[in-house]
Amino acid sequence: MEKTFAIIKPDGVERNLSGKILERVESQGFKIVAMKRTRLSKVQAENFYDVHKSQPFFDSMTRSMSSGPVVLLVFEKENAIADWRKLMGATNPADAEAGTIRKDFAESIERNSVHGSDSTATAVFEISYFFAQSEILS
Repeated sequence: MEKTFAIIKPDGVERNLSGKILERVESQGFKIVAMKRTRLSKVQAENFYDVHKSQPFFDSMTRSMSSGPVVLLVFEKENAIADWRKLMGATNPADAEAGTIRKDFAESIERNSVHGSDSTATAVFEISYFFAQSEILS
């Protein structure tokens, strides 16, 4: 089984989409093995997205990610990373396929409701950034 990391972003939490998103996740065969609701500090968001530090959207993205509560998640499933990315849809909701979370719920590229790991190495980093191994209940 593969694990991946996900965030229901502040815009999704603010619009009460957490339950709808989690329903889709479970209906696609993902097992939720860790979950917590928290609010990221600007520093936490900056450190988490450090790989994008040189990008022009970095400040706006980290401000957005620290603007309200988030739901942090670890999913488990065969092909979890690829399957979660497919379920999320393209980063830009205008480019996302019908039936994906971002096509159905996102308001913009920045307010696109969810985040997901893009590789095994990223998933390992992102999971360990927010969760102790003892919090992951496979």
